Amino acid sequence: MKITIAKSEKEFDCIAAWQIIGEILNKPEAVIGLSTGRTTGNLHRMVGEIYSCYPFNTSAVTFFGLDEVVNVPREYAGACYTMLKTEIIDALGIKDENFLMLPTVSDDFGKACRAFQEEIAKRGGIDLLILGLGENGHLGFNQPHSPLGGDAWVTKMNPELEERIRRETHTPPEKELGGVTLGIKNIMQARRIVLVAKGSNKAEAVKQMLEGPVTSDVPASVLQLHPDCEFLLDVASAAKLSEK
Repeated sequence: MKITIAKSEKEFDCIAAWQIIGEILNKPEAVIGLSTGRTTGNLHRMVGEIYSCYPFNTSAVTFFGLDEVVNVPREYAGACYTMLKTEIIDALGIKDENFLMLPTVSDDFGKACRAFQEEIAKRGGIDLLILGLGENGHLGFNQPHSPLGGDAWVTKMNPELEERIRRETHTPPEKELGGVTLGIKNIMQARRIVLVAKGSNKAEAVKQMLEGPVTSDVPASVLQLHPDCEFLLDVASAAKLSEK
């Protein structure tokens, strides 16, 4: 287990950005998974900024999103597809066929999940997965009590997020909202993982993830068992860790 604590937000974003760039430079046909949220937006943009100054070959790399909101338009600003396109994909000139996403709308999400997993496997599996951390320890839309051996699936989202998305998309109460995500088993199959967390609001989740038992109550705790996972934290999110 490797824990890195960045001293500033710029250092945090720079370390994370170079994890992505380094993977591409070392393996031009790499398969890289990304997560959306307040923690990852700036580091994605930094990758694009570095690329604009020092271009590198992105023609063979595959990017995919860990999860997606369901039953909203793909063009919705809060859809993971749109966020990743805006933050990093377009800046790197990634071709559409090399940007894989779970759908926001489908007649058969189970079939879509299986196809998504199969496409990632066909491209060689996940080389690098950048993970964000939820305040309750969730990974993607794998909320507490999600199966630790689960494949990609459709889940419920937390009530606060659902309320915000309904408000922003004018979705009526009778229309179900949720999230579709790679499962914990899929996450653990990644060859290398970098978990990123920053802010005092993540401090308790970080402590439970790293120092608590491995439990579905805190899905991120399973990362203790991954053979190559780096935990990139800032000072605030690491504040509750013991000195050891």
